[in-house]
Amino acid sequence: MEIAESKKLQKEIWARAVAAVRLQNADLHASEVLLPALNDIFNVATIRTMALQVHPPRIIFELLFLLGLLCALLAGYHMASGRRWNWLHILGFTVITVIVIYVILDIEYPRGGLINLENADQMLIKVRQDMT
Repeated sequence: MEIAESKKLQKEIWARAVAAVRLQNADLHASEVLLPALNDIFNVATIRTMALQVHPPRIIFELLFLLGLLCALLAGYHMASGRRWNWLHILGFTVITVIVIYVILDIEYPRGGLINLENADQMLIKVRQDMT
């Protein structure tokens, strides 16, 4: 829904800019400066939208999970030969594995979790409000 509204606003801005540079009393160099700048802005917006929609294939997450299981198996197999379990190693491995997986998923989906894009979104909203 936001993407459609963004495209609509881009078309409206572009139409107004083209109409403004075609006015009889418009500066001839205005179109050389204004239109390429608008085009660059629209390209950045498109690249940002695409970057938020592209995610790694599911196989990457499955392999990450499999790697965690394999490491746990090897660590468990090694510790099984000992007389006592080292709870510090068990807890440390568990905590590090959970933190790494959480951070990877949090970076991949930046709209939720501890890592987010609220500041960048607020800046874009303010720029948009200033344009109207």
